[in-house]
Amino acid sequence: MRAQATEFLRALRRHRESGAGAGASGPGAGGPGRTAPPADDVDAVRALRRAARRISGTLHTFQPLLDASWAEEMRPELAWLSGTLALEHAYASRLERLLQALHRLSGSSAFPAPRPVGRTTAATTATSTATTATVPTGVPARARPASPDRGSLTVGAAKAGALLDRQLTLARTRAHSTALQALGSSRFHAVADKVALLASEVPLRVTARPNRGATAPETTPCDLRPLAAAAEERLADAVTALPLVAAGSPYNAQALVHGLSPDPAPHPQDAPWHQVRLLLRLHRYALEALAGADAADAADAGDPGDVVDVRLLAAGEALDRHRDASEAAAAAAQAARTPRIAPATAYALGVLHADQRHEVEAARYAFQHSWRKEPIRLP
Repeated sequence: MRAQATEFLRALRRHRESGAGAGASGPGAGGPGRTAPPADDVDAVRALRRAARRISGTLHTFQPLLDASWAEEMRPELAWLSGTLALEHAYASRLERLLQALHRLSGSSAFPAPRPVGRTTAATTATSTATTATVPTGVPARARPASPDRGSLTVGAAKAGALLDRQLTLARTRAHSTALQALGSSRFHAVADKVALLASEVPLRVTARPNRGATAPETTPCDLRPLAAAAEERLADAVTALPLVAAGSPYNAQALVHGLSPDPAPHPQDAPWHQVRLLLRLHRYALEALAGADAADAADAGDPGDVVDVRLLAAGEALDRHRDASEAAAAAAQAARTPRIAPATAYALGVLHADQRHEVEAARYAFQHSWRKEPIRLP
């Protein structure tokens, strides 16, 4: 936790030195004269979010060993911070994913091109839209003859891409403004002050000495292994509840039927998989904490002690793709409900929604394929 708190403070210093967080620049900040935030600022915000997420996850797993009141105050604040900072990147990644899928499905280049995540402004939006509206000479964008279905999809792909670009860029702009307000708020400064204290001392749970005349508290021994094992058991139970047998087929027609439901609410099928993703992340953070606790002993023994569980990494990547595809499908469905859109646009968005639901099933198949393998640890 002290190491992650140090990373948090280092990222905060980089963010302040970049100067982008104090101004009105950034994606969608408004006006063609805005400049994109520098790469250092984007990386600093990402590092802030990552450190806050890891501290929050460690608090969740090892809370019984920490000061109860301090942990209860810190967890929701860190969750608020990481969630607020993640929104802008999520909208940008979602838009890029959907535009790439539209291009792949239709072969059309007449809609906005995917934009770099976290480094695009209104000025670069106009430039990219103008440059992608015309296919450069020498680029075989339509080398293959389009089938009738693809031709029908191409008719609405441009308007579908423009609609998604408009809706998700607006959401991204609002998320960027919210992040700027959060980083300048007193609430964030209070969190930063607590993290600064955490970098120097972890507030462990204390017990009073038996001697009534003693004035200094005594910390209880901290054994991280039982709590880390409990986190692993929660993950194993959640994975057991998943329909891994159905996910063992790369094409799960029954799940697709439910996934293509017109119900505007997120399908309950996705919720258990999202929960497993969170529990897998907590398990990984617990393993990182155990590795940090054993680092001194490993160094004395001449062993670096840093290992990577390939199975966990592959499973986590599959669940990340599952989350991204699920949210992208929901965004396509939401755009298709826009009033008074052309039938060709609605058709293109429907095909895009079905494509992302196929990606959801592919991610589930990849997860169960990697999870059922024997754990492999590489030095």
